[in-house]
Amino acid sequence: MVEDIVGCKWSLTVLALVRQGVHRPGAMEHAVPGLSAKVLNERLRKLMRFGILEKESYPEIPPRVEYRLTPFGARFSAILDSIDALENELERP
Repeated sequence: MVEDIVGCKWSLTVLALVRQGVHRPGAMEHAVPGLSAKVLNERLRKLMRFGILEKESYPEIPPRVEYRLTPFGARFSAILDSIDALENELERP
């Protein structure tokens, strides 16, 4: 699972967007040049399958869908932050 997410720039990008407060797929697609609806939907499904994101559908017209971190997703994100901090330490002289 970790390799599948960390090794995919789009999965990390989608995860970063959700963490920054971008919860709607349309907003995600517009926030990142080159991110197609097809790739976005694939990554959202994968992150949901791994239990990192959860989907909330609202019974509105037009339909509205938002994605949020699960408790596991928040813990997973904290681990990614720790890895990033270690990497930054290694890059310092």
